[in-house]
Amino acid sequence: MTKAEAAPAPPAEAEIRASDADRDRVAGILREALAEGRLDPEEHAERIDLVYRAKTMGELEPVVRDLPAAGAGIRARPEPGAYAYGPAAELPKQNLVAIFSASLRKGRWRVPGRINAVAVFGSVEIDLTEAVFPQQQVQINATSIFGSVDIRVPENVTLRSSGSGVLGSFEIETNEADDENAPQVLVKGCAVLGSVDARPKRGAWIRDLRKRLRDDRRERHELLHEERQGRLEKRLERHGRLLEERSDRRERMREERRERQERRRGERQERRDRFR
Repeated sequence: MTKAEAAPAPPAEAEIRASDADRDRVAGILREALAEGRLDPEEHAERIDLVYRAKTMGELEPVVRDLPAAGAGIRARPEPGAYAYGPAAELPKQNLVAIFSASLRKGRWRVPGRINAVAVFGSVEIDLTEAVFPQQQVQINATSIFGSVDIRVPENVTLRSSGSGVLGSFEIETNEADDENAPQVLVKGCAVLGSVDARPKRGAWIRDLRKRLRDDRRERHELLHEERQGRLEKRLERHGRLLEERSDRRERMREERRERQERRRGERQERRDRFR
C-alpha cells in the first residue's frame, strides 16, 4: 500500500493575500492615529502609500505594528458580502437638537444605532449618503415643532417610517433595497406645525464610498507630496542663494586682496624710485 499524500499545509496568515477591505481597515487605523496626533501628516502619507501597495497580510502588519489598534484592525475580517456588521461596532446614541438654530450632520461619519433629532423653531439636517454603517439597523427619532428635520440616505439603503404629522408634514419616501443585507433606516416621530422629510438622495450609493475614499486619500497624498516637493525646492533655493552669497563674498575678498597687493607693489615701487 502506498501512503496517502499529505494535504498541503494552509498558508500562514502573513502569506494570505490582502483584500480591499483589509487595506481599508488598516487605512482607518492610520486615519485615527493621525487624528490623535500619533502620526504626523508625512508619516501618515507614507504609510497610506505602503498600505495600498501591500499584497499580503504580512505586508500590512508592520505598517500599524506600533499603533494601539493594530491587532484588532489587522485580524478582524468581515463575512463575505457587501456589508459587515458586528456587536463591536455599536456606538452610543446621538442627539441632534436645534432650538431657534440649525444642526447639521453630514460627511463621512459612523452612524450609531439610534439618533434623536429635535427641531423647535429650528432645522436639523442628517445626511447619511457618505456615512459608514457599523450596524444594519438604524433608528431615527425625529420630532419637529415649528421646525424641520431633513434626512437623506443612499439609494441602496432600505428606508422605512413610522410617524405622523399634527398640523404638519411627516413625509418619508420609503425604499426597499435589493440586497437584504443592506442597512435599514427607520424614521419614527411626529411633526407638530413643522415638517419631517426623509428620502433617498439620487446618485448616492454606498458601494461608491470606498472608491471615493481611496480617491480622497490619493489626492491628500498627492497634496502632501507637492507640499514636500515645494519645501524641498525652497530649501534648495535657499541653499543656492547661500552658495551665491558665499561665492560673492569670496570674490569680493579676492578683489580686496588683489587691490591691497597692487597698492603695496605701487608703494614699494615709489620707494625704490625715490632712492634712485
